[in-house]
Amino acid sequence: MKILRMISMSVLCMYSGIAAHAQQEQHGEKHDHSKQVQQHHEQTKATQQHAQVQRKPEREHPRAESTHARHEIQHAQARHTERHAQQQRVEHRQPHRTEAQIRVQRSAWQRHGSQHWESDHRTWQQRGGYRGYRIPDNRFHGYFGPSHGFRINGLPFLVVGGYPRFQYQGYWLSAVDPWPASWGENWYDNDDVYVNYVDNGYYLYNRRYPGVGIAINVSM
Repeated sequence: MKILRMISMSVLCMYSGIAAHAQQEQHGEKHDHSKQVQQHHEQTKATQQHAQVQRKPEREHPRAESTHARHEIQHAQARHTERHAQQQRVEHRQPHRTEAQIRVQRSAWQRHGSQHWESDHRTWQQRGGYRGYRIPDNRFHGYFGPSHGFRINGLPFLVVGGYPRFQYQGYWLSAVDPWPASWGENWYDNDDVYVNYVDNGYYLYNRRYPGVGIAINVSM
């Protein structure tokens, strides 16, 4: 009986060990499976993050509007540079005046001013109509009118019959009307003027004092 009891105990221990070993293997397999699932999840997450990093430069790539804005700025700078160069060329073409020429011009304009302009000046209609040279329309619209201002300062200058005469765009412009004292003594040096054709005659206007024009005669 003792022998049978010992055999039974040995068999029971053997089965218990086998069952425990089986449970350990099953637990290990579950642990390995969970570890594999976690590794797969981490790999998938890393792949997604890598893809986001690769796509990020595309989102940060400058937009077409920014490129267009830069082109507009470059064009504006080029236009400004060209205008500045044109102004320098115009100033370079203007003849240098000597002190004697400056005194002659100042004296001629000073003598031709009026303290009572309203009663001293006359329109071309009051003078019997304009009979001088008429500027061709294409030339007039290209260089004359309110949108084409200029300064008399530096332009070729003559005094004919006591009247000041200056040259602009190839035409000699002679003042036949006195200029109002309200324009100031040095308006012909400092103020922008323009020539317009009004009521069948040419007049010189000062932009600083709009609406007041003095009659001028045009010749070649």
